[in-house]
Amino acid sequence: MSSSTSPALSVPSVDGGVLEGKNDDHGGVIVEMTNEPLDPVVYVSLLKASLSHWEQQVLVVQEKSGKFRGTGVWKFPTGVVDEGEDICDAAVREVKEETGIDSKFLEILAFRQSHQSYFEKSDLFFVCMMQPLSEDIQPQEAEIEAAQWMPYEEYAAQPFVQKHELLRIISDACLAKKDGTYSGFLAVPTTTGFSKKNAYLYVNTRGLARNSL
Repeated sequence: MSSSTSPALSVPSVDGGVLEGKNDDHGGVIVEMTNEPLDPVVYVSLLKASLSHWEQQVLVVQEKSGKFRGTGVWKFPTGVVDEGEDICDAAVREVKEETGIDSKFLEILAFRQSHQSYFEKSDLFFVCMMQPLSEDIQPQEAEIEAAQWMPYEEYAAQPFVQKHELLRIISDACLAKKDGTYSGFLAVPTTTGFSKKNAYLYVNTRGLARNSL
């Protein structure tokens, strides 16, 4: 984390017990400060609470069309992989298109296979963990009604999430990932067969020998 001021005693802007901050260009957070005195112990307590709050924010959208139109349901950005596009690249593109947020692919947390889906074909649905690289949201006008950063607990508490078995299990996996008890699948660059084409192998690297990657 980075700060925009020196460590002199000062009062930060506080909103509901959480410091007001904004992302910098290096993966940190800039905390806006004032010049009134503050006990260091109080500041440390506020800072710890703020770090926990920032780490648990997720990017969610409300859609303008489809079955979610007008329902008030907040959901993760979603989309379809283009022909010839890797999963990790598609996730970055879809987040950018729907919200204007630049992001970095980290892991596949889970996936689901269903049959007789689009055009009577099998469908693979991937849940990807992303790292935001920007913060200013610019919703896609054609498809997105609204987009915002939301505390994860607020997203998970939505009745739609709790009543939908698939979403509830995904929510549990995300919480386990946050707590450090769950590992997803990293995108490891590799080549395929005799063609030697570049490709990604999505694999859980925990326990693998270092020289195998």
